[in-house]
Amino acid sequence: MNYYITTPLYYVNDEPHIGHVYTTVAADCLARYKRMSGCRTFFLTGTDEHGQKVAEAASKKQCQPQELADRMAAVYSELWSQLEISYDRFFRTTEPEHEKVVQTVFTRLLQQGDIYRGEYQGWYCVHEENYVTPVLENSQRLCPDCRRPVREVAEPSYFFRLSAYQEKVRQHILTYPDFVQPDFRRNEVLSFLSQGLLDLSVTRKNVSWGIPSPTPERYPVYVWFDALLNYLTGVGYLCQEETFTAFWPPSVQLIGKDIIRFHHIIWPAILMTLNLPLPEKIFAHGWWLVNRDKMSKSLGNVVSPRDVLKEYGSSAFRFFLLREVPFGLDGEYSETNFCKRYNSDLANDLGNLVNRTLNLVEKKCGGRIPEGQVEEVNRLTEEVQSLFREKMERLAYSEAIETVWRLVIHLNKFLDEKAPWRYQGEQAGRLLRPVVEGIRRVALFLSPFIPAACRDIYKMLGLQTDPAAGNWKDLFSPLPAGQNLGPRFILFPRRPP
Repeated sequence: MNYYITTPLYYVNDEPHIGHVYTTVAADCLARYKRMSGCRTFFLTGTDEHGQKVAEAASKKQCQPQELADRMAAVYSELWSQLEISYDRFFRTTEPEHEKVVQTVFTRLLQQGDIYRGEYQGWYCVHEENYVTPVLENSQRLCPDCRRPVREVAEPSYFFRLSAYQEKVRQHILTYPDFVQPDFRRNEVLSFLSQGLLDLSVTRKNVSWGIPSPTPERYPVYVWFDALLNYLTGVGYLCQEETFTAFWPPSVQLIGKDIIRFHHIIWPAILMTLNLPLPEKIFAHGWWLVNRDKMSKSLGNVVSPRDVLKEYGSSAFRFFLLREVPFGLDGEYSETNFCKRYNSDLANDLGNLVNRTLNLVEKKCGGRIPEGQVEEVNRLTEEVQSLFREKMERLAYSEAIETVWRLVIHLNKFLDEKAPWRYQGEQAGRLLRPVVEGIRRVALFLSPFIPAACRDIYKMLGLQTDPAAGNWKDLFSPLPAGQNLGPRFILFPRRPP
């Protein structure tokens, strides 16, 4: 089975924030899980590098837009490396291959009448790169989304005949209930459709930085039309047909809830014009809030991913994002919440389990994996595996981790009740064997979530393999008795509250 997963492209006019990290870590976790399930997986992410915001940001930094795009693409690439994001392609919209695809698609739609020349008159938000119906506040016209001042614009433009696809998109959503996820987003999308769709302006006469449209005027292509087509280019459309045929359509596209309209309405309409199959699922997750407000530079409440990584490391950061709130809902971010989750789940439950078990193996078994029976752990592993896979298929990350914690809790309780420290030799070993085996299985389950920490657990168990390179059949491949443990260290040092 082939599996294609995408994130949105991230705009290079500013530094990456926690929302970018959230989407990408969630996509990476799913990609790792699918690879371990035996799926041939293609994971696409990257940067969106055109548009007026990029041009203006470059001007403020006294550099060219391409220079700023190069610089910020490197920033994202480095951050993804620190977070161990296992993408198959890091895509940039300034790649020549993409320009060719955008112009080819534009030409085709122009020829078949799905793009036509007209004139736009109305209000434009530079920040959102979108024409809007402004709201009036203190005698000032503001964008309804970002509350920034808008500009009045009147200019010739080329329009995508979006209104012609209103009913087709609606019928697709009704026919394929998995297309809009989570379920509660479906009515939101249908409500927007019921208000009627206007045709979409897909060129910008006065934008200085973008892909030239294949029209006599060479107006730059609207950045969102350009960006949505990355999902095609990134997997080989019109240039690597073997790859494209193998992976299209996307199995899952992960997005933030603020870009639902582009992905659940405009994107499927574009694919319909091209007679291409639509994505199987587009999942819109919630926002991370601070004091119930969305993170924003203007409020001064943005959390820097770099700062969190420096303080806690990639495993703790990834774990918090995927464990703290159900995927799809908004979550409250605070240092207090982060530290509480870290100490409770990672330091106390998992870290302490690994540390005290391997200390006992060192003292009671000479640092070698002991002999022993693991029937009870096998039974619980089968239960956990069944539930875990069901949760992961639904992208219920927090629930999947909670399922694995049944095993973690069982192993800690087993140690407390059986007290192997009271015994010596083979008797101690027989009690420690199922716990050691259970720890290996926990590491395998959690490797899509916290790959670095799980590699460390494997190394401490004396294993030279990477759990992420395995599959779910490995759950029941026993550790070899007599194998030496590897060097040990504290996996998650406890933090002061």
